[in-house]
Order: sequence, then structure tokens, then C-alpha cells
Amino acid sequence: MSNELICDATTRRLADFAMAARYEALPTSAVHACKLRLIDTFASALGAYDEPLSDMARKVAGRNRGDAQARVWGSAIRTTPEAAAFANGVMTRLLDISDTYTGASRGHPSDMNSGVIAVAEAVKADGKSLINALVLAYDVYCSFADAIDWNERGWDQPIYSILGCVTGIGTLLKLTPAQMTNAIALALAPNMALVQSRRGHLSSWKGCAGANASRNAVFAAELAKDGFTGPTALFDGDGGVFQVLGTRFEWNPPKARHLIEDTHIKGLPVCYHGQSAVWAAIELHENVDASRIESVEVDTYKTGVVMMGGDPSRWAPKTRETADHSLPYCVSVALLDGKVVNESFADARLHDPAIANLMRKVKVREDEALTRAYPNASPGRVTVRTTSGETHVKELEYPRGHAKSPMRDTDVETKFFDLARPRLGEAQCESLLEAVRNLERSADVARDLIGPLVKE
Repeated sequence: MSNELICDATTRRLADFAMAARYEALPTSAVHACKLRLIDTFASALGAYDEPLSDMARKVAGRNRGDAQARVWGSAIRTTPEAAAFANGVMTRLLDISDTYTGASRGHPSDMNSGVIAVAEAVKADGKSLINALVLAYDVYCSFADAIDWNERGWDQPIYSILGCVTGIGTLLKLTPAQMTNAIALALAPNMALVQSRRGHLSSWKGCAGANASRNAVFAAELAKDGFTGPTALFDGDGGVFQVLGTRFEWNPPKARHLIEDTHIKGLPVCYHGQSAVWAAIELHENVDASRIESVEVDTYKTGVVMMGGDPSRWAPKTRETADHSLPYCVSVALLDGKVVNESFADARLHDPAIANLMRKVKVREDEALTRAYPNASPGRVTVRTTSGETHVKELEYPRGHAKSPMRDTDVETKFFDLARPRLGEAQCESLLEAVRNLERSADVARDLIGPLVKE
């Protein structure tokens, strides 16, 4: 294969940025942020281990053992890096408690982690190389989300994911500049995901789309490594991204700081655009007798209404995927129970008449002032009026875990133990945490990081 770079300007700029990434240039704050996101990713995935869809994804991985260089977290399954990327990615997103980024667009950058980690395991990368690849992947994902909202033009967030994931993987595979440009083209051109996955009644694919992007990123990088070439004008050319989107945009890599530090860690298994309102409702639970509620008003920003209150399905959720994207449902559960946890979305709760009755009293509306505050803030306000004439109001500008209201390290570790302990046990959780804390000292992440994730 020729080493000549034949590509458009945006692809070249992206490839150059990826090729220049070095662990040695990372500030300690970015390294620390990366470790916290790894802990959060493993927490999210292991907490979903026993979910039916997780079992389905593991069965898929178990049928793909030809080149078994990667493992499925929490299990003894050895499989291909592609299948591991998918299975581990499905588990990561399933509870909707993994991290989030909000810019011009929004999404879940940790969707990429399963693909990057699978390749790091397969090539027996050291810890510094894995950290560098993950920080790079987040930089690419988040900077593209800042540059253009592809969602409003009909395309789904895995488009950001596949670009970040393939560049991170490319560094682990030590791709040449020409191979990196081809990997980018081979990742995106065949895999433009539709935003329909997040509209109306939500199917299981809502939680699989990001995992599929990671799987496809692994495949694309491997193809490029083996000499396959991709479209040469991915962004600028006839039929390229700019033409499909109907607009041109300027992508520029981040300069001031690494964007992994600006992602938000979730404290609740709820769509990010409902986090503030649901936390507000949890706080109101202490002072409000749910049996005396006359009305509930939920004020939020435009994206929150679109994602969690603008479709009839959000007022009659029939699946977990729809319920955790329903402001009426999540706020009602919070007011009734004083918490929203995984069990809040069990079938029995989805059909609980008490929740259905309270949902009928909920109104969701856009507050233009809150819309102006987003995406720098993710605000929400809940107003409860009771039959005795009392009014209770709670507003939050930043939900817990937002980059401007960050969780402490101990909070993230507590989340990890709460979610991972049922699968791994106390001792194995401690071993995994210690492996993450010392990741930059690891000479082989397959042994040091993935080893504690295996459950025989």
C-alpha cells in the first residue's frame, strides 16, 4: 500500500491531530480525569451485567471466538476485539448511567471506551498508551460535538463516537499517517447512524448504537492496518459529509484543555437532560406528601423537552429505554420514592398505577431562560402544588457530577462499588480500582487492568 496521504483537508487535520498525541504531553488533570472515566465506565458496565440485553450481547460475543484476543468484562468469555467492543459497550450504556458531553450536540463519549480497551488488550498495550488513546478519543468526540449538531440533521451521536474511537485505536495499532486517514474514512463512510434510534418508543438499539460504533471502529482500523483504503474526500467531496449534512463546518482540535475533563459523570440512571429536574424532585420528596400532590410543573431547556417530554411515548413508557428518557416518569418516581435507581424501571414499576396517576398531573415545558443557559449549564426546575394550597419549588443549575459540579473521587468510587460489587465481589473491586489508580505504571493492560475484570 502506498504511504502517500490522499485525503481532504478535514480528514488530514484529524489524522495529524491523532498522530501528534503523546502521553508525555498530557497534564496530570487529564490523566486523572481519564482514570475517573474508566472507573465510571466499568461501574456502568458491571452494574448492567445481569440485564437480559447484556446476556444477549455476551452470547453474540461467545459465538465469535476465532481470534480471541479480548475478554468480556465480568465474565470468562474470550472473543474477538470487535465482539468484545460490542458486548462491553452494550453493558456500558444499558443502565443509562455512563458519562455525557454537552456542546452544540451531545452524547456519551464512554461509548468509545469498550473499543479502545479491547484493542489495547489485544496488542498488550501499556497503561500510558491506553490513557493517551482514550484522552485523544474524547478530544475528537467532544470537539466534533462542539463543531456541529448532527442530531438536528437526522444523524445520531455514534458518528462522533466512531471518529473518536477509530483515532484512539489507530494510535494503539501504530498506524502510519496514510493508514490513519484511511481508517477514519473506512470508519465513517459506511456507518452514518440515523437519529431515529432515539425517537418515539425506544428499542434496545438505543443502548447498542454506541457499542456498534466502537465495534465498527475496531474493524475499520484493522482494515486500514492491513492495507485497505477508504474514500479520499470524506468531508469535502461529492457525496461527502458536508454535502449530506447540507452545510459546511470547521472542525478544529481542542487547544486550551483536554475535553475529557469537561464531560459529566452521572449520578442517576436517567437521560442526562433530566438529571437536574430529577435531583430536584428527589430533594422535594422529603417535604411533599405524594398523596396530596395536585400538580407538578417541570421546567427545562429545549433539548430536555425534545428528548424527555416532547413525544407521546414519554407519557406512556412501555420499555425501560423509553422510561429513563421520560421526564414525567422519572420525576414521578423521584417524588414517590425519593430515589431513582435501576429497579425503578422494572416491569412492575412501568405498570404501577401510582406512578401512572402522578404522571397525569405532570406538565413539562420549556423555559427560555433555561434554554439560554444550556449547554454551559444543564438546569431544571420542579414546582409541586398540593391540595392544601402549598407550593414547593426546587431548581438546580448543575446536576451532581456535572463538570462544574463534579463528583469527588470517593463519590465515583462509591458508585463503582455499588454497581460492580454484586458481580465482582469486594476484593476484586478493590483490585480493579488499584489497577486503574496505577494504570500509567502498567506494562501490559491485558494483564493488569483486564485481569481483575475477569470472572471465572
